[in-house]
Amino acid sequence: MLQAPPFPIRTECPPGACVCQRDALLAEPGGDTRILRLTREEEKKLLAHIDGIASYVELNKLSERLRSQLGVVLQITPSHNEVKSARGLSIVLEERPGLCRKTRQAVPSAIRRSLERHPDIIYAILDAHDLLGSN
Repeated sequence: MLQAPPFPIRTECPPGACVCQRDALLAEPGGDTRILRLTREEEKKLLAHIDGIASYVELNKLSERLRSQLGVVLQITPSHNEVKSARGLSIVLEERPGLCRKTRQAVPSAIRRSLERHPDIIYAILDAHDLLGSN
């Protein structure tokens, strides 16, 4: 039997439209249901917040907040090929039960848009991965 957490949770996606395993997560006793707090309204707020990111520090804070509040891991890494724009970065939300497929696509897209507006963040990411050669 599905047990609803004591907080508002994301509504169920139409059958066959998502592979988030929401029901399995709710059925698992002691499962980490923090991700289900990300309702569609909260997701819209998150995407608006991401659009406002203007520095590498803000991006790191966002990543830490996603990890601590929702249990979601955000990975941003340069590709092995040449990085000329935000398209050369790999931006991934790691898959986990309860994380909607649309959210896994929308968050990286919003981050990419923010990076395109603020190329200095891209340089900071490259520098953090020692691709610009600073010591």
